[in-house]
Amino acid sequence: MNDLVECRSEANYAGRPTALHWLGQRLTVAEVMASWRGPEGAHFRVRAQDDRVFELTYDEARDAWHVKEM
Repeated sequence: MNDLVECRSEANYAGRPTALHWLGQRLTVAEVMASWRGPEGAHFRVRAQDDRVFELTYDEARDAWHVKEM
């Protein structure tokens, strides 16, 4: 499901996550705590407005987001 994460993109897709969809809820990203690139693509650790922390991974080869609550 590609619409798990909404992001603002500048030079490349998956530039900065702005919201995520989790268990039927849309959660606004309050803070990007960390970002890095791995072999499969972009990774982000974010804090949602409700203070939950998530790891978001954009798998470039599959054009798919993966969301994991921390």
